[in-house]
Amino acid sequence: MNKLLLFAAPSGAGKTTIVHHLLDTFDELSFSISATTRPRRPHEKEGRDYYFISRERFEELIGQDAFVEWEEVYEGLFYGTLKSEVERLWAEGKHIIFDIDVKGAMNIKQAYPREALAVFVKPPSMAALEKRLTARRTEDETTLKKRLARAAEEMAYENKFDVVLVNDVLEKAFEKAEMIVRDFI
Repeated sequence: MNKLLLFAAPSGAGKTTIVHHLLDTFDELSFSISATTRPRRPHEKEGRDYYFISRERFEELIGQDAFVEWEEVYEGLFYGTLKSEVERLWAEGKHIIFDIDVKGAMNIKQAYPREALAVFVKPPSMAALEKRLTARRTEDETTLKKRLARAAEEMAYENKFDVVLVNDVLEKAFEKAEMIVRDFI
């Protein structure tokens, strides 16, 4: 059976770093590329990091029931997982790993309860999370406040996940994540 590994966390908790490590470690995993309406960052590539689409196109796809899950994460900024992406990767015989927000993870888990494992990547503290977000230098003061407020909301979802992975020391988090994947697939 093809599996879905859902890694979710507040922004800055380290889920993307952990997901990239797992992709480098396990050949049988493929990354689910989400669709988004947010602008592409300089280091990001279309079709590798995200499918960057207009808000109008995103809304058309919602109307066509083309998403497994989608959400307006911030005002005017939509993210979602296309059903065609899941079908494409499963047709290749891959287990799919997701770097996704908490609500998206819960929606996919609901859609695929037997195939999915939801992993919550937890920062050691809100102070550590704020420090990480500040160190990234991708946020101004306004967006930093929005991300921290959202992170506080997302932390409340922790108990709805199958597994909680605390990302305090990155190497230890990598080892724990590898064990989680091995046990599930």
